[in-house]
Amino acid sequence: MSFLEAVILGLVQGLTEFLPISSSAHVRVVGELLNPGQDPGAAFTAIIQLGTETAVLIYFWKDITRIIGRWFRALAGKLPHSDPDVRMGWLVIIGSIPIGVLGLLFEDQIDHSLRNLYITATMLIVFGLLLGLADRIAPQRKELRELNIRDGILFGLAQALALIPGVSRSGGTITAGLLMGYTRQAAARYAFLLAIPAVFASGLYKAVKDVPVLFTADGRAAAAAAGEPSLMAIIVATVIAFAVGYAVTVWFMRLIENRSYLVFVIYRVVAGLVLLALLGAGAVDPLAGA
Repeated sequence: MSFLEAVILGLVQGLTEFLPISSSAHVRVVGELLNPGQDPGAAFTAIIQLGTETAVLIYFWKDITRIIGRWFRALAGKLPHSDPDVRMGWLVIIGSIPIGVLGLLFEDQIDHSLRNLYITATMLIVFGLLLGLADRIAPQRKELRELNIRDGILFGLAQALALIPGVSRSGGTITAGLLMGYTRQAAARYAFLLAIPAVFASGLYKAVKDVPVLFTADGRAAAAAAGEPSLMAIIVATVIAFAVGYAVTVWFMRLIENRSYLVFVIYRVVAGLVLLALLGAGAVDPLAGA
């Protein structure tokens, strides 16, 4: 992977991570278009997500530190567990369990067979239409203070679907939230908070597992020969993803205050159809790296 390709993929990751259009699908497809026959890989995707998730950490810093602080005070018996911030702490933990368990159980499928671009195109279209349906018919009355354990688990299961490229972490959780009656802002806010432990756990796990080999001469040579990203490419893409991701987070949270998700629904469907056309024309390899 060249320096320019790392820059482009970092931009793609930053632009798409928090929008309900699937960053993993975009990194997968753009990586294939930049370097035909080469998939940037699930590990590369998971690690550069650390950049965008750090942007969320900074954006929600006050909320996160307050929730964590009050959660620990409740454990020490200094606050009741009914406190809204304490409950949110527990609900983020509960909602993170499904993606953690399923991610470990199906790691091999996630890294290989589920990266088939026919699956990606289908998920872009299907979950785009589901998002549009939910945004149109759901009552959107409930706020985060009404979040309960059942809804937290359902949010978590929806987030776990994002292990399949094309679903979208934010898109899946926001769709589930809308269908359960939550407002756009409430669904998006919980989706972003819920993503933090999942993305950091996944990215750090992949970093510890796959990056150390790049510190050796043999590992760097093998990665270069296979067209896989170098350590410098991973760092560059992650830093760019962070900077762009923060700007997109600010813009997105303001956008949904007064706008529907229709533009993202249309984009997902069109992107899915274009990808199917590219696959049909043989312009991209559906199984590169799988």
